[in-house]
Amino acid sequence: MQIGIIGLGRMGKGIALRLFDRGHSVCVYNRTSDRIKELEKMGLKGAYSIEELISYLAKPRIVWLMLPAGEVIDEHINLISGLMDKGDIIIDGGNSYYKDDIRRSNVLKTLGIHYVDVGVSGGIWGLREGFCLMIGGEKKIFYHLEPIFRSLSADGGYLYCGKTGAGHFVKMIHNGIEYAIMQAYGEGFELINSSDYGRDINFHELARLWNRGSIIRSWLLELIEIIFKSDPDLSTIQGYVEDSGEGRWIVKEAVDMAVPLPTISLSLYERFNSRKENRFSNRLISALRKEFGGHKVRVK
Repeated sequence: MQIGIIGLGRMGKGIALRLFDRGHSVCVYNRTSDRIKELEKMGLKGAYSIEELISYLAKPRIVWLMLPAGEVIDEHINLISGLMDKGDIIIDGGNSYYKDDIRRSNVLKTLGIHYVDVGVSGGIWGLREGFCLMIGGEKKIFYHLEPIFRSLSADGGYLYCGKTGAGHFVKMIHNGIEYAIMQAYGEGFELINSSDYGRDINFHELARLWNRGSIIRSWLLELIEIIFKSDPDLSTIQGYVEDSGEGRWIVKEAVDMAVPLPTISLSLYERFNSRKENRFSNRLISALRKEFGGHKVRVK
């Protein structure tokens, strides 16, 4: 298929390259031209304005946005929709709030433009391992786009979740669970580190052990093994943990729906607390975010 991708950050670049490697025609645009030129050298088509990108695409056009949540997406949708025709498709693959999806879809519907929300997980490893895709929107448009989703995802790694907003709603829940799991790993290793046994246990080997048949084995634990191999006592990193915004949204939804989420809520509050302390657990969580998502960390 043919697709235009706007936003060549960590995830956008990986999505563009994975689609190109699997035979799709990919045209890319980014606010800064150096990333466009980098992908042009790899064989992708570069566009140096949004107007140019739209002009390259055959109808029905497909444009995938990989941009930060919020006003920047609204600004781009307003510009793109003015250049599109009925039947064209806009995909938002960023970490948007699902209620924004509903609002945007309703506006675009009056123009005859389809809107699809895709929650994307896999971080910087998605290019090699495949992404996990949670998809919302019109089902007939999902089927039309399915070859793209199949190429991007790991084996069995995409799901149509329902009407508009469903993809980003499910991704919000996913990220809340992620918060809680990382918090539990961080606290567990911190307790061992504080005990009389901590000095004798190799955390790299312990993470490797727990991934060999243990109930708590996971990909995050594989990343913990990598982290401790290169930095055994996390001495090069500060325990300052950012939040992407989705943790706040899920807690707000829980309050609005009167659904108790004590573990996920506490993991969000611990991220706020991390900005006042430099605990071992927070250093591990910060290192994990860098390892799976390429997020910036504060170093000593």
